[in-house]
Amino acid sequence: MAVSKIIIEIRAGAGGGEAAIFAGDLARMYQRYAARRGWGFSVLDSNNTTLQGFKSFVAEIQGEGCYEAFMHESGVHRVQRIPATEKSGRVHTSTASVAVLPVAEAREVAIAPSDLEVTFSRAGGPGGQNVNKVETAVRILHKPTGIVVASREERSQHANREKAMDILRAKLYEIEQRKATGSVTDLRREQIGSGDRSEKIRTYNFPDDRITDHRIGKKWHNIERILEGDMDPVVKAFEKQ
Repeated sequence: MAVSKIIIEIRAGAGGGEAAIFAGDLARMYQRYAARRGWGFSVLDSNNTTLQGFKSFVAEIQGEGCYEAFMHESGVHRVQRIPATEKSGRVHTSTASVAVLPVAEAREVAIAPSDLEVTFSRAGGPGGQNVNKVETAVRILHKPTGIVVASREERSQHANREKAMDILRAKLYEIEQRKATGSVTDLRREQIGSGDRSEKIRTYNFPDDRITDHRIGKKWHNIERILEGDMDPVVKAFEKQ
């Protein structure tokens, strides 16, 4: 399957508010990198915190080569830094998990309407006079698997339903693929882990200004530049593997 559209799902892990801030850092890094590459980036659903971060964040990226660039982002990312709220100067360790899923076409994943429980609600957040007056946010439960997906960022109920279905198809396609090749439980653990600090694919060490990918043993400096969206050194390192 040629993939030109993906879903990226980010969840704050261990570390409380600092983990949510880190999840927000990753979301912005991916968004800025997508913009550099000229790819479309649409936020589908997000659970904001009061600390400029996200408990969870789901986005769709569209463009040629996007799956190849982002496929190695799946797993637990760990950050070591002194939070802005830390008065004693102590370094904290927090995590966020990332899952990258190819978006499957409708013909590739058959979903029976009777298997879906669709509910609508008012979309929260800023947006002008019409926000919270119309039930545009969509939540879909896939009853056979218990998977729940949501989209609230589009302006219309129909658009949010289509985006939520994209997420659901991606998750079901992932399950179908892994049923043929291995354990679904192993897949989810491989993709997003438990969020525990000991599970990690990559560490962002701010005191040493160093990013380390533990799978390929590569290190990069200038964390701030990479978090601003200059991910080419990381992406190209995996292309050489």
